[in-house]
Amino acid sequence: MEMNFFVKTHGLGNEYIVLDQAAIDFEMTTERIVQFCNIHVGIGSDGILLKVPTGKANFGLRILNPDGSEAEKSGNGLRIFAKYLFDYGFTNLKEFTIDTLGGVVTAHVLELIDGKAFMIRVDIGKANFASAEIPVTFPKQTCFDEPLIIAGKEFNIHCVSVGNPHCVILREHLEEAEIREFGTHIENHPMFPNRINVQFVKVLSRDTVEALIWERGAGFTQASGSSSSAIAAVLVKKGLVDRAITVRMPGGSLQITVDESWNVRLTGEVREIASGILSRELFWQDSCNSF
Repeated sequence: MEMNFFVKTHGLGNEYIVLDQAAIDFEMTTERIVQFCNIHVGIGSDGILLKVPTGKANFGLRILNPDGSEAEKSGNGLRIFAKYLFDYGFTNLKEFTIDTLGGVVTAHVLELIDGKAFMIRVDIGKANFASAEIPVTFPKQTCFDEPLIIAGKEFNIHCVSVGNPHCVILREHLEEAEIREFGTHIENHPMFPNRINVQFVKVLSRDTVEALIWERGAGFTQASGSSSSAIAAVLVKKGLVDRAITVRMPGGSLQITVDESWNVRLTGEVREIASGILSRELFWQDSCNSF
């Protein structure tokens, strides 16, 4: 593999740049993460997936947000990373483990098209409703169906971690303008010390829901796997849906299952957009010693 080789792949419109730390000759600084993810002066992306060494699983992964922060987990990111590992010959196994900041997960390549991974399932981990472990600064052991006033508007919030923090809000009607207006305020509310991902959700039936996603560090996004997992866990806990549901988002749908022990699995397709070599001209504005 050539130095500075990248792949850009999306899962339901949620797109990531994938790089191998062993095959880049520059430091992945906050400034470069922001630049790479910028559509005008970079490649444009919802984040960067960086393959790194690990002694805890078959592969190691860092998930870098467009603002330079680091995420614990990403359901779409994990499936995109699994496709990269399989398609580019890092493994010929159809089941393997990935070490993330939010814990070790297992990926399953379920379906191939022209020899490339297409349908992938990820065992995202166990849903955790404990306030201290999400984390949420809240006096009760759980922050579930609790009022939160933001900019004069009251929302009932349901907080959960699936390896990263989520705030699920049920709505009778979904409006993109509403989540765009309030998403950043909820994400950055002082009660969430590590910030939080936000989901506005409408239940359609026992097995289907619709959702809009505000992703921590990225903003409004077309789809999110960990958000879909959080949604399913919350709705199962509330008794509103069955343990296997479809989550519909603007970018497409994911299938989510929640077992009796609160282990969550998500399944969906992934598609490569492009691959290439990062141009050295990306770094012309850097100091002469940066590369």
